[in-house]
Amino acid sequence: MKIIEAGPAKIPAIGLGTYTLEGETCIDMVQRAIEAGYRHIDTARMYGNEREVGEGVRRSGIARDEIFVTTKIWWTDLAENDLSAAARDSIDKIGIGAVDLLLIHWPNPDVALEESIDALCATVDDGLTKHVGVANFTSTLLDEAATMASHPLVCNQVEYHPFLAQEQVLAACRRHEMAMIAYSPIGRGGEVLSHPVIRSAAERHGKSPAQIVLRWEIEQDGVGAIPRTSKPERLAENLEIFDFELYDDERAAITALTKRDERLVNPSFAPNWDRT
Repeated sequence: MKIIEAGPAKIPAIGLGTYTLEGETCIDMVQRAIEAGYRHIDTARMYGNEREVGEGVRRSGIARDEIFVTTKIWWTDLAENDLSAAARDSIDKIGIGAVDLLLIHWPNPDVALEESIDALCATVDDGLTKHVGVANFTSTLLDEAATMASHPLVCNQVEYHPFLAQEQVLAACRRHEMAMIAYSPIGRGGEVLSHPVIRSAAERHGKSPAQIVLRWEIEQDGVGAIPRTSKPERLAENLEIFDFELYDDERAAITALTKRDERLVNPSFAPNWDRT
């Protein structure tokens, strides 16, 4: 497993995304993922499954210090007192002690960024998390947040796949020694995985289209991915990407697809995204 060194944090490059996983299915998938070799599990308060993620970690029997767990605070809870209360509730629900990484899930223009970042960093001092970071921040917001933080921001989690360029955000992450963790890393399957550029590389390497896309992501310096799946058979497949390398022409052809700039996640409260 590739490890991304982001400031003081060591983040496994491939993790399990748990969005939409619920109940026993969530518990089972988390347990199976860890047994398959995953060492990074991602959840969020908004997902409503923090308790189940924690139970899955416990059932796996893995030592706490061998697993990297991320959770996120929703954008409506970023005022100082709200963020602190939300973080404590999350850690109680997950039930495995301090998480490894706590993120602001989306920026909130109605709460001063400095207030949010101060409250986020206080969660480290309060023993709720080992590291802090953000998600869905533009390059400008990332530059501003990094200068305010009393603890290093180690991650910006953003949508990233072959149909969406993120050059400016990735450059900002690298400026501040942060990881850029891709959610929706294979788009939503479908058109990304059926694209001739992806399929050609898959045939050339004897890999699945999803493995080609994940490999393209983790070959980029400082980039990781958290593919979500509800299918147990996909768990091992998503990890089997460390035994080959893309050729230069394949890498360039996949990167060229990002000019399509097709964003899948763009809620009404999203920030003004970087222009490609």
